[in-house]
Amino acid sequence: MKNVCVVGGGNLGHVVAGYLSACGKANITILTSKPEVWSHNLAVHTPQNQTLAGYVDIISDNAADVIPQAHIILFCLPGFAIKNKLKQIKPYLHPGQFVGSVFCSTGFFFEALDLLPSDIGLFGFQRVPFIARVVECGKSADLKGFKENHNIAVENCSIEEKESFRNLISDMFDAPVTLLSNYYEASFTNSNPILHTSRLYSMFKDWIPGTEYPRNYLFYQEWNIESAQCLIDMDMELFDILDRLPVKKGFLKTILDYYESSDAPSLAHKLSSIEGFKGIYSPMVQTSSGGFVPDFGSRYFTEDFPYGLHYIYKQAHELNIEVPTIDKVYNWGISKLNY
Repeated sequence: MKNVCVVGGGNLGHVVAGYLSACGKANITILTSKPEVWSHNLAVHTPQNQTLAGYVDIISDNAADVIPQAHIILFCLPGFAIKNKLKQIKPYLHPGQFVGSVFCSTGFFFEALDLLPSDIGLFGFQRVPFIARVVECGKSADLKGFKENHNIAVENCSIEEKESFRNLISDMFDAPVTLLSNYYEASFTNSNPILHTSRLYSMFKDWIPGTEYPRNYLFYQEWNIESAQCLIDMDMELFDILDRLPVKKGFLKTILDYYESSDAPSLAHKLSSIEGFKGIYSPMVQTSSGGFVPDFGSRYFTEDFPYGLHYIYKQAHELNIEVPTIDKVYNWGISKLNY
């Protein structure tokens, strides 16, 4: 089995580590800033009411303990943590290793290509392999949904090595894997950077400081037509950008095709009915008076605007492409980070 170092102790870090270990796919080590909360035994609960019993060999906050012996270093980190963590592991890397991320639209490839030497393989998923939620930090998590197939980009190696690595990832995650043409196709997607931000904008754009909502709304189950139309408009602008980049035609489905919808009402209905999305609340906090206000310090804001939508916004302006909806949503979200 391969030695896989999972970097990060969030939702995906828990499920990826537990799943790969329990299914006999890899020997697992964890690089986390909070090793004291982790147990070596890691339970993952599946949608089929099974409990997978994973095991973590080494848990450490010191890269020297886990990076040198790893064949694969897999980042399960928010966008704001990627650059510093790449710097932390860089002294302990050696040729032949692969460093990757479970999600690439928050800047992984842009940072890794800039910081790491060219003899280190790089890879990244276009979309996360699992829908995951921590139950008890360092001990258990829920695997709420599987992806039926995966798209990955692989850089800094030969075509033969890319194909071999594709097969390895397919075996590890028990699903077919398609090799993308380049890192642009993994980095620019219509997932969280426009999915989350369109919903946040539609929900909170009219919020005035001092006002409160009567309850915390379900983020997906109460998805409305306005949010769906905003998402569709941002998706169309994203495809205008992709038309100017060296990507393969058809590598990415439009948001309507991906969710098997035809317009804003059908998309709203689809997003509100996805089983894996049920029970997820909006980024809001309760006040002392019992009402709710937006939580502008949540990862929905601190990651999806400055480390997700930012790269789409930046690419559009570098190419002088008009993206009025993306501009409107991005500038609104960035302004809220100062609260």
